[in-house]
Amino acid sequence: MRRVRFLAVAFLLMFAMTVSPAFAKDTIKVGAILAVTGPASNLGAPEARTLEMLVEGINKKGGVNGKKIELLIKDSGANPEKAISFAKQLIEEEKVFAIIGPTTSGETMKIKNIAEEGKTILLSCAAAEVIVNPVAKYVFKTPQKDSYAVQKIYEQMKKMGIVKIGVVSSNTGFGKAGKEQIEKMAPQHGIEIIANEVYDKDATDLTAVATKLKAAKVEGIINWSIEPAQSIIIKNTRQIGLNVPIFQSHGFGNIKYVQAAGEAAEGVIFPAGRLLIADSLPKGHKQKALLLKYKKDYETKFKEDVSTFGGHAYDALTILVKAIETAGPDKKKVRDAIEGLTGFVGTGGIFNFSSADHNGLDINSFEMLTVKKGKFVVLKK
Repeated sequence: MRRVRFLAVAFLLMFAMTVSPAFAKDTIKVGAILAVTGPASNLGAPEARTLEMLVEGINKKGGVNGKKIELLIKDSGANPEKAISFAKQLIEEEKVFAIIGPTTSGETMKIKNIAEEGKTILLSCAAAEVIVNPVAKYVFKTPQKDSYAVQKIYEQMKKMGIVKIGVVSSNTGFGKAGKEQIEKMAPQHGIEIIANEVYDKDATDLTAVATKLKAAKVEGIINWSIEPAQSIIIKNTRQIGLNVPIFQSHGFGNIKYVQAAGEAAEGVIFPAGRLLIADSLPKGHKQKALLLKYKKDYETKFKEDVSTFGGHAYDALTILVKAIETAGPDKKKVRDAIEGLTGFVGTGGIFNFSSADHNGLDINSFEMLTVKKGKFVVLKK
């Protein structure tokens, strides 16, 4: 009897060993490192919600090439050290097929080499150009380049006759990268930076910084940040009577930043993708149908305004899915498929990747927007 039981147990173990890999092959494990909470939650939370919504929809339709997506979201709170730990866990323990995120540039730069060494596809939702310059084989990003954002701002300043400017930026990876681009590109656009201040991302009062800008007699301000502090500098600037034009980075693309700044946000100018003004796009625009559908799906499900940040996650997952559909569940082949993807319509623009360009978006992916009566609208040319 004991022998029979032994044989039965042995058979079950053999069956489990045989079947488990087959079950594993029925899913595609995708990790995500996002700042769902913390100072960058206005970015990371919409990203997480977008991924959950998309994966639910994809799986209901049978998955990708018949395989369901298993989504593992890790909340980094925008902490680079947590991002490192999660990246190692997802790659070494969970054996994920790819990672979406992180949310912020500082986190992404901390795990870029980890993904590269682990030969794991990384589709970052962060904007700093250094993420993809120099190119790393397995690392891509979906937001537009910060250098293009700076160029769009400087072109607008030229139209407005602004020459002497003040620059304020947060002490984060995104803030640092943007500040470097602003300083580097200023001379070629005839811009003189006469005040240049860095503020703490957790600041709650930046009146002292605003006062320095006023004392320098700047003609315009560039405020480069992704944290709530970017709204505070807008409020404090207006409170002390400094009413020059304020330009924000593409990290301003969540209406919550406008709401936090209140009336002071009126007239703020910034470059962004077209998701925020999808309704006003002309009929037949290549992005319009996709943008309106995503906007409707997201806002219906979550009862909040769509943001460009959720769009970055949307693009990351849909690019990955398209590549898997094309190449099958093989990491190297999928990496190659992403690098060869052209004419792909996303929320951020039309993606055209190449071996030399792991972002895939050109400057035309940006539209210059402004705030009018608490809403985002296209800036009149």
